[in-house]
Amino acid sequence: MIKAVYFHIPFCSHICHYCDFNKVFFKGQPVDEYLQAMEKEMKHTMEAFPTDQLDTLFVGGGTPTVLEMKQLDFFLNSIHKYFPFTVGEVEFTFEANPNELSKEKLRMLKEAGVNRLSFGVQTFNDELLQTIGRTHCEHDVIRTIEMAKEVGFTNISIDLMYGLPGQTLEQFRDTLEKAFSLDIQHISAYSLIVEPKTVFYNLMKKGKLLLPSQEEEAEMYEEAMKQMEMHGYQQYEISNYACPGFESRHNLTYWNNEEYYGIGAGAHSYVNGTRNVNAGPLKKYIQLIEQTHFPYIESHTLTLEEKMEEEMFLGLRKTEGVSKQQFAQKFHRSLHDVFAEPVATETQKGLLEETETHVRLTHRGKLLGNEVFQAFIGII
Repeated sequence: MIKAVYFHIPFCSHICHYCDFNKVFFKGQPVDEYLQAMEKEMKHTMEAFPTDQLDTLFVGGGTPTVLEMKQLDFFLNSIHKYFPFTVGEVEFTFEANPNELSKEKLRMLKEAGVNRLSFGVQTFNDELLQTIGRTHCEHDVIRTIEMAKEVGFTNISIDLMYGLPGQTLEQFRDTLEKAFSLDIQHISAYSLIVEPKTVFYNLMKKGKLLLPSQEEEAEMYEEAMKQMEMHGYQQYEISNYACPGFESRHNLTYWNNEEYYGIGAGAHSYVNGTRNVNAGPLKKYIQLIEQTHFPYIESHTLTLEEKMEEEMFLGLRKTEGVSKQQFAQKFHRSLHDVFAEPVATETQKGLLEETETHVRLTHRGKLLGNEVFQAFIGII
């Protein structure tokens, strides 16, 4: 039974220099028409693939909170109309920018059952924020989080980035210190990855993007792991840290290799063993909904071998690693029967280790995660 759903709102008031997500400028877009198409996709999805009760909902973007009050109200009502969940029992996350939330919007979200906010902070250094194309400043973050707490939100997450252009270890330490002072429940810390079709990618091609070295970036990651532990945040995934009991249930759906719905332009879904990709351009998305009820432009039904590979490279992102028992229950084969060779090789390199119940990354393995994940692809 599918227990998770992701909704994509692709609108932004401003495009960040590093962002490669499916997004468009908010102004001049057919926003109302898009939200109506999303509602139709919700309806058709639940008719074709019904579920009894969701455990987690996640609204990402883009910037979902850029929607105007009437649009936000319509969207939230659409969710309640087609997706069954019990307010208070599910994890219902909304992404937001620190400078684009009013108390009025926060109250609307709270009343609709949203109980977790995820803010794109990235850094507390105002100069670096300008460098990466963000429009908020440190003060906006502090003010908005205080406001969210006043409205009654008790599960707040922020995203941080390291390895930014010109960023020093000392600047990252300062950002971590300020993050800890906010008294929030969850922090994600990601290294900058320069993706094609971004401002940073074009600058890099021209030799105008000065990034920290790989060694400096690794130092920042080590610092994040050390400081998080010191401040009571448990690392439960390569880039994610939470106070006990506040791990992101939605993201764990992905890392546990479980199925989920994906609604909206550019959204991905994993339903009945098939991974689907929705059309990204708004007009194409809306057109496909009208013509075929579903906006899929790619669909791939996974083989047993592919499912087992995904179980490994997704599950190894978690600090606890891949459960040998769950692997056997899912695939009716032992993990060692299938992956004895890469497990032995990566263990010999010092990148993997085994407990009685799990296979997991070592501390060094976390620094070289992609290398380890690659070892489990295409070998069956």
